Amino acid sequence: MTKESETSGNAGTSSERAETGRAGTEGWERASQLPGLRRWKERALALKTEVHALYFAYRDPRVSWTAKLVLACTLAYALSPIDLIPDFVPILGYLDDFVLVPLGIALSVKLVPPEVLLECREKAKTNEGSRSLGRYGAIAILAVWFLLAAAVLFRMLR
Repeated sequence: MTKESETSGNAGTSSERAETGRAGTEGWERASQLPGLRRWKERALALKTEVHALYFAYRDPRVSWTAKLVLACTLAYALSPIDLIPDFVPILGYLDDFVLVPLGIALSVKLVPPEVLLECREKAKTNEGSRSLGRYGAIAILAVWFLLAAAVLFRMLR
């Protein structure tokens, strides 16, 4: 390292960083230490666990059919790769993800009995049945979108 980089705290030129094995990793190291990023990661993990818990609640026989209907719509929209408003539409594209999904989750949580939700959250934290969630969820979402596309196509050709 040069005298100048030692005093400034930098690792030096790019060739000096490459020699020490730190080329390009400084930015990632600093970014992962940001408290805001850590909070976002924690929130994303909590959201994933909550969606998984809602899936288990949907399968629970103690949950009413109205709650199951709201749960099905919420889970389908949250897990669907197809949005109501495409993400490339300025502002509105991401707004539906930031508004509709949390509102659906909040409504679903209110409709599910608290003891059932508590059990389902514990099950989701231990990741019981996580393999079937991805497979069955993907099949259900694709089936719904396929049926909707077929209905629109049938209506257009009629």
